[in-house]
Amino acid sequence: MSSRLDVAALGAYIREQREAAEVSLRQLAEVSGVSNPYLSQIERGLRNPSAEILGQIAKALRISAETLYVRAGLLDERDESDDITVASVIAADPLLTERQRGALLDIYSSFVSENAARQREHAQSEQDEPETSAPSRGTKSRRTTAAKTR
Repeated sequence: MSSRLDVAALGAYIREQREAAEVSLRQLAEVSGVSNPYLSQIERGLRNPSAEILGQIAKALRISAETLYVRAGLLDERDESDDITVASVIAADPLLTERQRGALLDIYSSFVSENAARQREHAQSEQDEPETSAPSRGTKSRRTTAAKTR
């Protein structure tokens, strides 16, 4: 009987996430590749979906598959000291719509990419620093050209 309660709680959670994402059952079925009737049965607690189905649903809702696995009893809940990523927190936030999650994840990944590029540029400039410490010929010739035109 407790597994029945777990399945019902899992279904209720998936429905809650779907509604928070403002996605209809049909839309979720289309995006996840899981049939509409099967999703309906999952949400009503009549079916216990496999890890693969949960993964498809999580991806379509842009939530953490791990969260669904824990709720389904497939994984143990993580210790609070485990690593938590910004992306997983955004993906698991039930108060955000799917569009909002996507926008935040896009913004976050653009910031991460931009910072990584800056770090690469900084590392490259540090490697090049001994060579650039003496004035370059290009600078000297520009000065000479400027002086001649006066």
